[in-house]
Amino acid sequence: MQHDEDPHAVPQLLDDDEIGLIDESLRLLGDQSDRVVGYFYASLFVEAPHLRSLFPAAMDTQRDRLFRALTGAVGNLAAPERLTEQLTALGRDHRKYGVRAEHYDGVGRALITALKHHHENVWVPELEAAWLKAYGVMAGLMIQGASEAATREPAWWRGEIVAHERRSDDLAVLVVRTDRPYDYEPGQYASIETPYRPRSWRTYSMATAPSPDGLLEFHVRSLSAGWVSGPLVWRAQVGDFLRLGAPMGDMRIDQQSGRDVLCIAGGTGLAPVKALIDGMARWNTARNVTLFFGARRTSDLYDMGALHRLAAVNSWLTVVPVVSDDPSFNGERGLLPDAVARAGSWTHHDVVVCGSPDMTRATVNRLTAIGVPADRMSYDVVGDQHPAAAQVIDLRRRAARPIR
Repeated sequence: MQHDEDPHAVPQLLDDDEIGLIDESLRLLGDQSDRVVGYFYASLFVEAPHLRSLFPAAMDTQRDRLFRALTGAVGNLAAPERLTEQLTALGRDHRKYGVRAEHYDGVGRALITALKHHHENVWVPELEAAWLKAYGVMAGLMIQGASEAATREPAWWRGEIVAHERRSDDLAVLVVRTDRPYDYEPGQYASIETPYRPRSWRTYSMATAPSPDGLLEFHVRSLSAGWVSGPLVWRAQVGDFLRLGAPMGDMRIDQQSGRDVLCIAGGTGLAPVKALIDGMARWNTARNVTLFFGARRTSDLYDMGALHRLAAVNSWLTVVPVVSDDPSFNGERGLLPDAVARAGSWTHHDVVVCGSPDMTRATVNRLTAIGVPADRMSYDVVGDQHPAAAQVIDLRRRAARPIR
């Protein structure tokens, strides 16, 4: 299982029979995925104990990410363009962990060992050959992505917190200055590691478009199981230093479209939407934008000051706050999907939705029901399961591409 060939070479893809074998083997795992991933890590750390230092102390989240990444990549084995995009980005991102090309062989052996152990009754030479070939393709693309990224950017950026403002009991807005230019597009996100939980990374969307001062704004909500979010809200202070991975994500506003734009944001899903609108302020002159910003309580509308300022200087922007659980709120009340549906048909708009998975699904389903075409909707999700490059997020990947 060597990877000494040219990292820029086109990978040898699998035929339909090989892909079928791999798909079926994953299906047969059923509810054993946790055990398979646990066995994989045990095998990996026995063979290469020095690699344990690359991983966080608590492995639960890492196990989930690995299996989602694996199934996401397998799902695209028959789509070379998507597979290449996903895995070169994943290889680029993994540089922040200290992963090097020579690590991939050991990872491959541990993966085959784990799969073989949990497929004892069906493991045949043909299945092993298919998995070896698939892993060779996936590893080669990740190595290629890492190699190409190393020529133009660091593995991670050092960021200093220059402002930290608590907007509610569980939410803070952070402003970070990086040690070198951090080039990103509005709508993208960065993975962040704190000094309080080494080797634990969590993704957060930038909340503004790139600015001349190079400052990055992040909206962070503390979650009950958030190893990174909690310390960023409760413990972080001005002067602390963070690590930032390379920017990722493909949420965009298509500048070539002439349609007006409907933006729907729930909670900290506001961050990428606000960045998109801030970016539009640099080039938009004719397209109207309506932003619905939803929260449970009035106090959760944590960034209305900035939104009002954006609307004041951009006549094409209308901001509609919506509160679901506060009878005293003097404005749009109710669930966000209902408020949006009441306000118009939106069938001739480009639509961007960002929020929790439940909010996003409910909103997309409601928009579909009132006739908004699927190819005009782009979605993102927020939370500890923010999508990574090779994960399958049913909402995000299904329709993000068409409206760019």
